[in-house]
Amino acid sequence: MSANLAVLERPASSALPAASPEVVVMKFGSSVLVDPADAPKVASDIYAEVRRGRRVVAVVSALAGETDRLLAEARALGLAHDNSLLPAYVVQGEERSAALVALACDRVGLSAATLTVRELGLVADGPCEHARPLSLDRAALDRALLKHEVVVVPGFGAVSPEGQVVLLGRGGSDLTALFLAAELELDSVQLVKDVDGLYDRDPNVHPDARRYDQASWAEAKALGGGLVQPDALDLAEARQLKVEVRNYLDGHRTVVGPVGAPPKPAPAHRRLRVAVAGCGVVGGGALARLLVDPRVEVVGVLVRDPSKPRDVPGASDAQLTPLLVSSPVALLEREPDLVLEALSEAKAGYDVIAAALSRGVDVATANKQAVSANPDGLLELADRNHARLLWSASVGGGVPMVEAVRAARDEAPVLAFEAVLNGTVNFMLARLGEGAAFDQALSEARAAGFAEEDPSSDLQGLDALAKVRLLSFEAFGVMPDDVDIQRDVLDPAALPPAGSRQLCRCELKDGKLVAAVRLVSGALDPLFAELKGEGNALKVVSQDGSVVRRRGRGAGRWATAESLLADLSDLAAARLSKAV
Repeated sequence: MSANLAVLERPASSALPAASPEVVVMKFGSSVLVDPADAPKVASDIYAEVRRGRRVVAVVSALAGETDRLLAEARALGLAHDNSLLPAYVVQGEERSAALVALACDRVGLSAATLTVRELGLVADGPCEHARPLSLDRAALDRALLKHEVVVVPGFGAVSPEGQVVLLGRGGSDLTALFLAAELELDSVQLVKDVDGLYDRDPNVHPDARRYDQASWAEAKALGGGLVQPDALDLAEARQLKVEVRNYLDGHRTVVGPVGAPPKPAPAHRRLRVAVAGCGVVGGGALARLLVDPRVEVVGVLVRDPSKPRDVPGASDAQLTPLLVSSPVALLEREPDLVLEALSEAKAGYDVIAAALSRGVDVATANKQAVSANPDGLLELADRNHARLLWSASVGGGVPMVEAVRAARDEAPVLAFEAVLNGTVNFMLARLGEGAAFDQALSEARAAGFAEEDPSSDLQGLDALAKVRLLSFEAFGVMPDDVDIQRDVLDPAALPPAGSRQLCRCELKDGKLVAAVRLVSGALDPLFAELKGEGNALKVVSQDGSVVRRRGRGAGRWATAESLLADLSDLAAARLSKAV
C-alpha cells in the first residue's frame, strides 16, 4: 500500500458519515399499506430517501381493516369506547405494521429498527381515544437514529402522563408524524397516500375539478375532506410545518403550507411501460416486484431461452410466457418507456443498453461489466437521443455507493476511496475463515443467491475491478485501465489467511489513478473488519479531510433489485416532470 493511502487506514469511530445525516419523517397509511404484501413497496419508498443520504423515521398505520377488527374483538367482550384498556389492544395493529415494514427494509439491506408505542416516548393527554400530543422524550428515537438508517414507529398511539396507552383519534397517524417532525425540528413531513392530491372539488363527482400543487393550511382544512386529519393540520399551522401529501401511484405532491397557489387541471397519467433484460437472480427479483406494481405495465422480458423455467416469485407461467422474447430487437419493438437491464454478460448487456438509448429509451442497469466498458460513450449516446442512463445497481448491491461518491465529490475533490465491493467473495471468505471447504463455501454462496452459476468473474476479481472503474469514473471523471489495476484471485489452491477481505482501493496520485483489488488480512478499518457475510462498505476521503462511509447488504436478489427499482423510480419521476 502506498504512503498516500495510509489516510484510509485511520480507525473509524463509527460506520456513520462524519456529518450527521438529514432526517425525514414519512407516514404510510392503510391506503398504501393494505396488507403484508405491500410492505416491500413501502420499503422501496424508504430506500429512495436513504440513498439520498437521509435517515428515515417511518410512521405507519395498521393494515387496512385491522383497527376495526381489533375494536370489534375488544367490544365483543363488552368493552366500551371510553375503556382505558382498549387503546393498548388496538395499537397492536400499528405495531404489527411497523415490524412488517422493518423486516421488508432489512430484506433490501437497510439497517432498520422499530420502537413500540411505549418506547417511542410520545406523551399525550386527554380522552383515551382522542388524546393530544404534549411532549416527546427523544432519547430512544435519537439513539435508534444514530445506529440505524430507518426507524419504523407505530402511529395513532401515545402514552398518557400516567403511563397508559392512549389513541390520537381516527387518522391519528398523521398527527403522530407531524408531531415527531415538529419535535425533531424539521420544516416538513411526507404523508404517502393513494390519493391524487388536494382538489378544489371532489374529482369523483366533478370531472373538471382542479388539483393543487400548493395549498394553504386553511385551504386544506376547508377542502381536505379527510385527506389529512384536521387536528394534524392545526398542529402543522401552529408549528409552521409544511405537509407534503404525496400520491404513491404517480408521485404527485400537494404541498400544504403558509401560502397556496391556484389549482390546475390534473394531467392524465398512463402506466409506465417497462421491459426487463435478463431474468436471473436480480432481473427475476425486479420482475416479481414489477408484475404486482399498479404503476407499471411489463411489456417484455429478454431471455436467452424462453422455454427454460423461470424463478420469479409469485408469477405463473401464464403471466410470464407472453412476455418472453429472445432478441433485443423483439424486446424494443414492444415500445417500452424504460428498460431494466440485468444480464450477466458484458457484451450482451452493452448491446441492449446501446440499442435502447439509440431509440430514446431510458435505461437502468445492474451490469457493471457492460457500463464500465465505456461509460462516457453510453452517456453521450443517451444525451444525443434525449434519454437517461442510471447504473447505481451496478455497484454495492443495496448500498448507495454511486450516490455517496457523487455527494462527496460535490462537496470537495475526492482524494481516494476504499471499499469492499464483492458480496460473493467476502461471503466465501467469511465461510472459509469459519472452516468451510472452498466448494462448500461456493455452494452456499450460490444457494443464498450471491453467486451466479459461473462465479469466475467474482473469484478472479473481475467483478470488483469493474466496480472500481465505475466508482473511479464517479469520483475522478476518469477510470484506470484494467491492466493497471493490481488484482488478486481467490484460488482454492492458495487460500488467504482466515479473516481476510477483498479490499478495493483507488487514489489520485500525481495526476494518475492508482488502484488495486487485493485479498488482505490483518488490521483493517472497523468499517470493513466488522462486515458480515455478503456485506459491502465504502469509505471516501476528500481533499478537505472529510470522510464519508456507507455500508449494507452488497449482494443478493432483493438488495440489488431494490437499487435497480430505485433507479427506475428516478427515471419515472424525471419523465413525469417533463410531462407536467
